[in-house]
Amino acid sequence: MKRPTILVLGAGYGGLSTVVNLQKSLGTDEADVVLINKNEYHYESTWLHEAAAGTLSPEQVRYDIKSVINEQKVKFIQAEVQAIDVNEKVVTTNVGTHTYDYLVVSLGFEGETFGIPGLDKYALAMANVKAARQIREHIEYQFATWSLEEEKDDSRLTIVVGGAGFSGIELLGELGNRVPELCKEFDVPAEKVRVLCVEAAPMVLPGFDPDLVKYAVSRLEAKGIEFSIGTPVVEATEEGVNIKKGDDEFEFIKAGTVVWAAGVRGNRLIESSGIENMRARVKVDKDLRAPGFSDVFVVGDCALMINEEVNRPFPPTAQIAMQQGEMCAKNIIALLQGRATATFVPDLKGSVCSLGEDDAIGLVFGKKLTGSKASFMKKMVDNRSLFMIGGLGLTIKKGKFNFL
Repeated sequence: MKRPTILVLGAGYGGLSTVVNLQKSLGTDEADVVLINKNEYHYESTWLHEAAAGTLSPEQVRYDIKSVINEQKVKFIQAEVQAIDVNEKVVTTNVGTHTYDYLVVSLGFEGETFGIPGLDKYALAMANVKAARQIREHIEYQFATWSLEEEKDDSRLTIVVGGAGFSGIELLGELGNRVPELCKEFDVPAEKVRVLCVEAAPMVLPGFDPDLVKYAVSRLEAKGIEFSIGTPVVEATEEGVNIKKGDDEFEFIKAGTVVWAAGVRGNRLIESSGIENMRARVKVDKDLRAPGFSDVFVVGDCALMINEEVNRPFPPTAQIAMQQGEMCAKNIIALLQGRATATFVPDLKGSVCSLGEDDAIGLVFGKKLTGSKASFMKKMVDNRSLFMIGGLGLTIKKGKFNFL
């Protein structure tokens, strides 16, 4: 009798968590588990701000997929998914097509530009580890070029970060530490550098505890970070960004570097897959299946779940994605064994936002944390994700242990 095929698309937090939990529970003759990913490595997307700022090596952010999978139970195919057809149960990649009995879609996020002219062409985004490396090298290039110019263009040293959510604030925290190092390395006077955060919403870190937000802003401002809140970007050009400061008031900010960190959406392949979606995110059933499809699961950034307590979607965090992967594996095994699936209920332990290597804010188990205590907790969260996927060996190899 033919073994069922479980096809997992994407090796992000959700996809890799699904595969690791499947290989723990399934025997070699129970199912064929196939993992498809564009790259041969997984990268910690919650660390990309460090790689982008240059405070962490891009190599430290990623690890080989084959180092954490059991190749006797999981077949890994390095390929780029080009199309998904859930009605025909076919997935097309650049190296061939695949059929499945159970499909897990975990293709990760894409940047959302909200239709703002020029953003896709002139702004950089922390979309993946390669893009993070590009941001790092671009900023270093601007500093190096300024130091060589006879008629110096100070706008080269202006860095605009669009977005004051988690990604934007964490990048600003790292830049606050990195800029003094760059000034020293390239003989740049610190007063020539400008780092500006532009946010369309009327607040920083929407939904976060106000006292912790106040702490974060004050700490970042102490590092020289400027904030322009409630001022949406309306256009990006080769020379900078145009922001709206009032009904009929605009300001053009000339900048050598523009990083867009103000929004994400699901993978665009979802939109043509045959699955009902909103901005490429699927409002999944309680057991993580796509509505109307008993054999399709969606986890991670492509999954949309409503927090009924506040009637808002749960944020697409690594914490939730990994928990979804674990439940997805359990539910697939339940279906294989003829049992009922279980409801996924997020176990939210809290959230921590880094403000640089030695500073952070957090709300953990209902307790507010700031400074070194929050920073310690952030590193523990990062290490825990490594441990859950690759055990002690991966944690020792890639983990963060610079606590002092």
